Amino acid sequence: MANGNATFRHSNVALLGLTETLAPNEVTSQEFDERLADTLSSLGLPQGLLQRVAGVYARRNWDQPHQFAEGAITAGRQALAESGVPAEAIGLMVNTSVTREHLEPSVAVGVHAGIGLGPQAMNFDIANACLGFVNGMTLAANMIDAGQIEYALIVAGEDASRVQEATLARLNRPQITREEYLNEFASLTLGSGAAAAVLGPADKHPEGHRVLGGITRAATQHHELCVGDHNGMFTDTKGLLSGGMELVVAAWEEAHETGWDWREMDRYVMHQVSDVHTNSITKAANLDPDRIPVSYPELGNVGPASLPITLSREAASLQPGDRILCMGVGSGLNTAMTEIEW
Repeated sequence: MANGNATFRHSNVALLGLTETLAPNEVTSQEFDERLADTLSSLGLPQGLLQRVAGVYARRNWDQPHQFAEGAITAGRQALAESGVPAEAIGLMVNTSVTREHLEPSVAVGVHAGIGLGPQAMNFDIANACLGFVNGMTLAANMIDAGQIEYALIVAGEDASRVQEATLARLNRPQITREEYLNEFASLTLGSGAAAAVLGPADKHPEGHRVLGGITRAATQHHELCVGDHNGMFTDTKGLLSGGMELVVAAWEEAHETGWDWREMDRYVMHQVSDVHTNSITKAANLDPDRIPVSYPELGNVGPASLPITLSREAASLQPGDRILCMGVGSGLNTAMTEIEW
């Protein structure tokens, strides 16, 4: 087995509820172009780069930045209602957000209290860039299979507005260079939103969607290619894409060597980044683009909430027996692929 790689199979885990909370305010890429008009003119760059290069036409924001936690609370309550699992049955609640107001306490404690979960529900944060939600599901599934818990709630609430504003201010400063502008271009694709999922034992829920397992792989030698905080996100776009594609292909090939066959899935639900990212994975793995739903054109990259939001939006079109492969790459770099049977 290659270093940094793990395959895993779940024996008795089902997805019972999956919901999103839509941030209320749309912010278009055209609005960003208008605010950056002088900079774009001085650098000789055209307007519309976010639309033409990234395929991001809009993103959403909360009324106030701190409302990302309220979004996670709302999504969590809705996921519990959808699943029919009472709050007192939850044995684990994991917050997987990148966004946080402070270093401690965890974001999870506020979400736990806001949802009204009981003292029996273990709670903590898992932070792993845009891969956190998938990692949280894997951890919860392993604990369900081990018999340590029966039900788990995974949440993520993200706010991108502070990064957006800090980036716009920096890109509008005098004497900015084209290289500096392009290094922060990806920051403007970020959006705000929230999602939540409930997992439980498949043998008690035949109506649930089986979480079968998957593969993870790490390439942490690339951990400096994308670094961000509330003040901005600085990205080596070419290096990140190259390293990410190499990582995805390695994981894809090893998955097939270890018994997974993902060549004919009904849907490939990816972490939502951009046209470039999606098209590169589609080509590298020889996937059918018609089986790849996207939400980034209208929502942007909502961090770890992007993948579950996209799957939630696709759920109404799925049929029992459909096979879904969830695929994500997170800054660092890490990748994970998880199969769900609908």
